[in-house]
Amino acid sequence: MTAAPTVLAGLGLTSAEVVAVARHDSPVALDDDARQAMLVSAALIDGFVAADQPVYGVTTGFGALANKVIEPERTAELQVALVRSHAAGMGDEVEREVVRAMLLLRARSLAMARSGARPELVDLQLAMLNAGITPVVREHGSLGASGDLAPLSHCALALLGEGEVRATDGTLKSTAAALAAAGLRPVTLRAKEGLALINGTDGILGMLVLAIHDLDVLAVAADIAAAMTVEGLLGTDRAFAADLQALRPQVGQAISAARLRRLLADSPIVASHRTDDSRVQDAYSLRCTPQVHGAALDTIAHARTIAERELDAAIDNPMILPDGRVESCGNFHGAPLGFVCDFLAIAVSELSAIAERRTDRMLDVARSHGLPPFLTADAGVNSGYMIGHYTQAAMAMENKRLAVPASVDSLPTSAMQEDHVSNGWAAARKLRRAIDNLRRIVAVELVCAGAAIDLRAPLVPGPGTAAALGALRTAVAGPGPDRWLSPDLCAAEALLAGGSFVAAVEASIGDS
Repeated sequence: MTAAPTVLAGLGLTSAEVVAVARHDSPVALDDDARQAMLVSAALIDGFVAADQPVYGVTTGFGALANKVIEPERTAELQVALVRSHAAGMGDEVEREVVRAMLLLRARSLAMARSGARPELVDLQLAMLNAGITPVVREHGSLGASGDLAPLSHCALALLGEGEVRATDGTLKSTAAALAAAGLRPVTLRAKEGLALINGTDGILGMLVLAIHDLDVLAVAADIAAAMTVEGLLGTDRAFAADLQALRPQVGQAISAARLRRLLADSPIVASHRTDDSRVQDAYSLRCTPQVHGAALDTIAHARTIAERELDAAIDNPMILPDGRVESCGNFHGAPLGFVCDFLAIAVSELSAIAERRTDRMLDVARSHGLPPFLTADAGVNSGYMIGHYTQAAMAMENKRLAVPASVDSLPTSAMQEDHVSNGWAAARKLRRAIDNLRRIVAVELVCAGAAIDLRAPLVPGPGTAAALGALRTAVAGPGPDRWLSPDLCAAEALLAGGSFVAAVEASIGDS
């Protein structure tokens, strides 16, 4: 059955719609009312050109050339030259899902009829999305102010039938050939339209939306891994008690603690040392899990608020207002998005750091309360999970470096006209890398925690952690003689990436 299309109705989009189109190739269409509103807005631009009225980016140059007046007969030429010159990206290709998000979000903004663009532009953007044609966008080129100029220019270049694209199967093709094969024709730009295609925060926003979606899953997975580690280390759940947590009414902390209680409920392992245990309290990496994980949840919630506001925003410069005015503004500046990308990178780094500390305790015979060294019964001949922890530690340290804010950096460009930039694109790019690292870091903890629980036999885990262990064992075998470890760790990563692991556990304990 074909999925119902996401419709651009001149309003905002939801995060779920962005993920569906960008990651899962959901179809998308333009609403008739939005189409009509775009025609009205485009007619205003035609009027400015006919009246030879100075309007930035319509009858003038760009950036430091804003005072250069362009003759009416050359305004269309100006827009094509803009796209070609600004498609100046370098480096590796940007991921398909990010480029698709950019196309969708730029089309969404144009459909709000505040840019003076004709609906033909959005029609082709959506047709490319529906046909699986993805412009080749290079990683470097956006400063996160005046929009994601270079990345969006590569997308705009494809609308002209120029540049390179990837087909649905990943094949590299010339844009002209790919459009022809799909029965599509390039557009011919008119006044203002080149600028409208490239003057947005769509790349940063697309990456932020995808990051939040991924972190929603990873935050749950981190709690699951932590609960398994508590069992594996013969820890206690008493620090997670509801009345104790309520003494500090932080929302995320309460959510994480409640999830840990559900995961550890009725655990024979936890019950086995409820009394007559000489330890007064667990180490911080266990006992403070809801405080750290909860702070990350609160950060994700804040980032979601900013992203949702931006999903309702029309971003361009100049803007066409409902009363027909055309005004220059700074709404293309990526500071709101860059800040939260950096904030999320800090949260990701801390989730990574505490997971690494929990893992280390399971492997250290001096601190693991009866587990064999490195979770292998034949230590010496066998190294167990020793180097798995090295891999995890390397990524945790990289995430500390990736937590250094990008949005505090700025260099002036365009002959000092654009003298403060957000660097939000860079913040979003490093956030994506940090999230990939976090997924692998949690995967290592899961593999080690699963081995630790198995080694506690004949004690058995509680229903929640047993469900987690069962889901893990569908892809990763338990402890034993040394074997090639990388496939186990990668299999656990794949479980997290696909969402099946978290879904299986939530089906057992509930998702709230």
